[in-house]
Amino acid sequence: MRWTQSLIPTHKEDPQDAETISHKLMVRGGFIRKLTAGSYSYLPLGYRVLQKIAAIIREEMNAAGANEVLLPAIHPAELWKKTGRYDSIGDVLIKFKDRHNRDLVLGPTHEEVITSIVSDEVKSYKELPLILYQIQTKFRDEPRPRFGVMRTCEFIMKDAYSFDCDVEGMEKSYQKMYDAYCRIFKRCGLPYIVVEADPGIMGGNISHEFMVPAENGEDDIAVCASCGYSASVAVAKVKAPSGPKGQAKAKKLPLSEVATPDISTVEKVSEFLKVGPEKLVKTLLYTADSAPVAVLIRGDYDVNETKVKAYLKCETLKLADENLIREVTGGPLGFSGPVGLKKVRMVADQSVLGMSNFITGANKKDAHLINVNLERDCAVSEFGDFRMISGEDPCPQCNKKIGIKKAIEIGHTFKLGTKYSAALGATFLGRDGKPSPVIMGCYGIGLNRIAASLIEASNDKDGIIWPLSISPYQVVLMPLNMQDESVCKLAEGLYKKMVKSNIDVLFDDRNQRAGIKFKDADLIGFPLKVIIGERGIPTNTVEIKVRKDHETRSISADEVVAEIKKYLDKDL
Repeated sequence: MRWTQSLIPTHKEDPQDAETISHKLMVRGGFIRKLTAGSYSYLPLGYRVLQKIAAIIREEMNAAGANEVLLPAIHPAELWKKTGRYDSIGDVLIKFKDRHNRDLVLGPTHEEVITSIVSDEVKSYKELPLILYQIQTKFRDEPRPRFGVMRTCEFIMKDAYSFDCDVEGMEKSYQKMYDAYCRIFKRCGLPYIVVEADPGIMGGNISHEFMVPAENGEDDIAVCASCGYSASVAVAKVKAPSGPKGQAKAKKLPLSEVATPDISTVEKVSEFLKVGPEKLVKTLLYTADSAPVAVLIRGDYDVNETKVKAYLKCETLKLADENLIREVTGGPLGFSGPVGLKKVRMVADQSVLGMSNFITGANKKDAHLINVNLERDCAVSEFGDFRMISGEDPCPQCNKKIGIKKAIEIGHTFKLGTKYSAALGATFLGRDGKPSPVIMGCYGIGLNRIAASLIEASNDKDGIIWPLSISPYQVVLMPLNMQDESVCKLAEGLYKKMVKSNIDVLFDDRNQRAGIKFKDADLIGFPLKVIIGERGIPTNTVEIKVRKDHETRSISADEVVAEIKKYLDKDL
């Protein structure tokens, strides 16, 4: 392709609304343009990157025995109502009615649709196992679109679904997809980490996230450099304390109430009473489905709602509103405590175990209780790991230092079990002639996120550094003076040779200054530059420059194609 025949609108300045490096460079490099909040157009360079990512995904999915399909983006709401996700998925589900007053949704994912197909078409164990996948646009009514193409209202996903007769078969399918994901991300040049994860609204009991560490990542992961343990902070285990931090088990002092006028936060209560936050116990009121639940945790820790939800086995978990708090505790928001609470289930984080003479809310305005003790003052019988891991915690696996890193999720795999097959009647007749629900797995990859996370992980002060595998073009051919007839002639000849040799090349045939061409090439991030200058014409030499390490070599123009192929074999 010739530059003058393509749309590559580069910019010198960062867009005003860009927060991340990938957003800035994708706009400046002419890859994307914003249409509206959470919606982007992919210009020729950006679309070529997506096409190359899609090609790698297709190759690996097909090699793993998966079959490609294409499913509708518009779904009848009745399918989502059968699985319960029409309501439970929340406001991100885009719902609307057509002219016939039928309830429809725009698909953020396709479990319901693909399972309904299998329910209709697969009848016997002889037709299983089966893996189906698609590359399709998805939709979410994202409350806060940001970070360019990383969090948008419409995005491109590869989603795959496995269907098996039994758990053993599902494990084999899951491993196939897991291994395929590792190959995909390696081929895309991504420094990924696999972590244990929360299945969330997808369901199932086991899932893994494929993450790319990045300073601008939206997710936090816990990683141990010593033993290799890795998990999303949403599910990372926290070891039970060997003893209360900074406290010794002490004689139980008399329970008493103290006035704390207009003081309700942990920080302000600690300051007012001149104690550390580890001497406080927070009591947080939630509604688990429709039932109130009180969660107790030490004052300097944060509740992990994912763990609480999993322990309670509820569909929804929400912080109680002020009306419910007053109804349950008798006091206002900010002054809740466990003493005297009745007709409400109480669960406590293991950090509370062993604490003595601690401070809680008094369930009345402007008052706290001091010298509270669990055994004496409040009946709590349920304890567990209900808090967020932090960088101060030891690794739950080897007890050495754990690290908390920011990361970008690029893929997610789930062991769904029978959540969808049971709800949608996807059954098969087994060898014994009896019907059983199909055992399912689900596997997603965000194509947009692969592109953005690669840029976050691979850039310098001049721009993007693409790997050969997903770069919009692998080579940029740069004649530095298009007004010099001999330079143009050599460039045209090399371009034709490269095209004939199937080299993925962009010919920068613009009549622009050399400095502009170099800046644009580095900004866009082409892995290889072939530079033709007037000084090399007498000796028939050109330069090859590698974007990644700036290695530059002068070679004969007659050897250019052979040398480029050597570089391509290195997989820069």
